[in-house]
Amino acid sequence: MGLKFRVVPSDVPEERREELTASELCQLNAYRKARAVAKKIPDALVIGADTLVYLDDEIFGKPVSVAEAQRMILRLQGRTHCVATGVCLIHLRRFRQKIFVETTAVTFKPLTVDQALAYVATINPLDKAGGYAIQEKSDLIVEKSAGSYSNVVGLPMERLRTELAAW
Repeated sequence: MGLKFRVVPSDVPEERREELTASELCQLNAYRKARAVAKKIPDALVIGADTLVYLDDEIFGKPVSVAEAQRMILRLQGRTHCVATGVCLIHLRRFRQKIFVETTAVTFKPLTVDQALAYVATINPLDKAGGYAIQEKSDLIVEKSAGSYSNVVGLPMERLRTELAAW
């Protein structure tokens, strides 16, 4: 997009609230991350994002272990799930903010336990919602996707471009 930017990690822990949908939860987390960083640099436009994977009403965040990542992959295998990324644009000094969510459907191939183990062994699944990364060896697990590829990676660039133009 030709933007000059700086990555500033947020130290805000991600919320897990049973009463919120995946779309609501990732927007809340994106807002919390962006606001925490914006407090440190109030004259900048800050973009915060949070991605969650969900199947029906079950939310898959970042696994805490390789074994949990494997369980997530096996739970998703042979099925279509959704990836939701909440994004928050915030500029504290100008009192402006915009929050939105983008959703992409991803269908996994049917997988055996050995195939799930092999996939998890090829990537670092612990910092990825659902325990997988579409940009890393996805040919091993992903059958197809419908929607924004960059959304599944973690930042819906097409929608972000539109929102920044309107900003």
